[in-house]
Parts: sequence; C-alpha cells; structure tokens
Amino acid sequence: MKSSKKIDVIKEAKKVLRIEADAVNNLVRHIDRQFLLAVDTIFAAKGKVIITGIGKSGLVGQKIASTMTSTGTPAYYLHPSEGAHGDLGILGKNDVLVALSNSGESEEVLNIIPFVRRLGIKLIAIVGNKTSTLAQGADIMIHVPVDKEACPFGLAPTASTTAELAIGDALAVSLLLKRGFTKDDFALFHPGGALGKRLLTRVENLMHTGSDIPVVHTTTPMRDVLVEITSKRMGLTGVYDAHGRLTGIITDGDLRRALEKYPDVLEKAAAQIMTGNPKRIEKDAPAVKALNIMERHSITSLFVTINGDRDKPIGIIHLHDILKAGIV
Repeated sequence: MKSSKKIDVIKEAKKVLRIEADAVNNLVRHIDRQFLLAVDTIFAAKGKVIITGIGKSGLVGQKIASTMTSTGTPAYYLHPSEGAHGDLGILGKNDVLVALSNSGESEEVLNIIPFVRRLGIKLIAIVGNKTSTLAQGADIMIHVPVDKEACPFGLAPTASTTAELAIGDALAVSLLLKRGFTKDDFALFHPGGALGKRLLTRVENLMHTGSDIPVVHTTTPMRDVLVEITSKRMGLTGVYDAHGRLTGIITDGDLRRALEKYPDVLEKAAAQIMTGNPKRIEKDAPAVKALNIMERHSITSLFVTINGDRDKPIGIIHLHDILKAGIV
C-alpha cells in the first residue's frame, strides 16, 4: 500500500454523505405497486419473514430482520451459504423470503431459489439490477437502483447498501403502521435498558404510599408542618381538608416565602401558607410522563391518584425516584 496522499478530509466526507443521501432520495420514485405488494404479502403471511443476502447485503439483511422483529413482524436472517448446507430447514411453506442483492446475480442467493420454488414460498427481491436473474425470478421485485457508489473506485458497496437499508426500514415501518403496532407493544419487545424502563415503568411502580406520604391538615400549625416536611424528606407536604381531600401543598419554597412575609409564621395554620390545587398524576401513567410534568412546571413531586378520584391521592412520586430508577 502506497503512502496516503494529502486530501481534504472534510470535503471528501461531505461528498460521501451527499452521494448516499442522493441514493436514498432517488428511491422515493421507486416506491410503487411492487412495494405495496411486498408489504401486503408480508402482512398476510401466516409464517415468518426470512431475509437473505451475502456479504454487505447480508449484513444489511440482518439489520432489517432485527428491525422487523422488534416492530411486530417476526423475521429471521438466513445466510445463503449455510442455507445450502442444511439451514434451509428454517423455511416453511407459509413463510416469505426477502432476498437482497445489488447485482441480482449473487450465486449463493440464486442457489436457494429452486428450493424456495419447490415449497411455493413467495420470493421478494430487493435488487439494484431489475433485469438480473434474481429480479426476473422473484414474485415481487423492489427496484433499488443506485447511480454510483460513494467509494471512489465504485467497488466497495456504500450507497447501494445504504439504499437497501433504507428500503428495509420503509418496509418495517409500513408494516408497523399496518399492524397498528403501538408504543406499548414496542415496550413489550424492549424490556431491557433505558428504553425499556422509559416505556414500561409506571408511576405506581415508583410512588411512595401509606405512612410515607407527607400529610398535614388545613388546621395544622406551621411548626408541625415543618416537622412533617423534614421527617418525610421530600421537601413538601400535602394539605388535606376535614373530609380527607387534597386541597393544597406546602413546599420548602412556600416556607421560605412565608418566613419573609410573616414574623410569626410558625403560629400560622397550614391553610394560610399552602398553595392550592397541587399537580397530580394517575397511578397507571408512564413514569416518564410524570417527569415531563415536573420539568414543565419546575416542581419535584406529584401526588398520585386513581382514575376518577383526583382529590384523594394514594401516593406521591418524587423526581429522585424517577432518576434513581434510570428513566433518564
């Protein structure tokens, strides 16, 4: 390998991105009836989606299979060479095979087509060459033409694999929408990590209940209010009326302002110092929604209620509970 010549890296990198962006943008005019047929065929299939491809297209195929699986369309990647040595057993007559090949002449992929035909499996080809053997032998052909690769020699698959990946995403999202796939469905498939926590953790999973809820009454002297706030360590307390209904809240900030306003603040009743109509959230709401409310109103806690009974909280959730749970 010769020593590298001096190049304008920034200029060349931008050139690569423009070429790949153009390759994806040009696909818009190729979203036609064949694409619609591919979506409808996969949607109607009673079996699995099997995706195959060799080399870089194989790597793209693995990613497409992963995206489909996580968005409600069970899909598996089949290495075509391994398929010819026994792994074709994964294919069933109710499955759909999606084959990726820019040239449409990849020998390893073409070798499994006769088996697919014998089983009567629908074959969807994603190809750059619409006159290729793979394109002509497919039931459905999605044309993914690319004018040029980002590789200056036109050898390394670059723009072509980006285009394949984009078409795969378009298929996966179209199927997601057609299935009515929801955020809750997505959460079920992603229980681990921060994403799973954000989607699955509910307010009721993190809230404090029973004697841990800071509570005083409208007639409670402020000296006792101060004790309640300090002992529960949440920086606030709820204020309940004679009927046990939440009517107000007193925070550390309310105390500081009251100290400046009233020399005898400790002799005042809670009703004289409280802020009315504290913010609430329902117990089955996502914890991330509680976080959003706190951020929007610059507060650190929310009282938790059951649907239809917002005046009698069953718990309280604090900002620290959400942060500790790793929601963000």
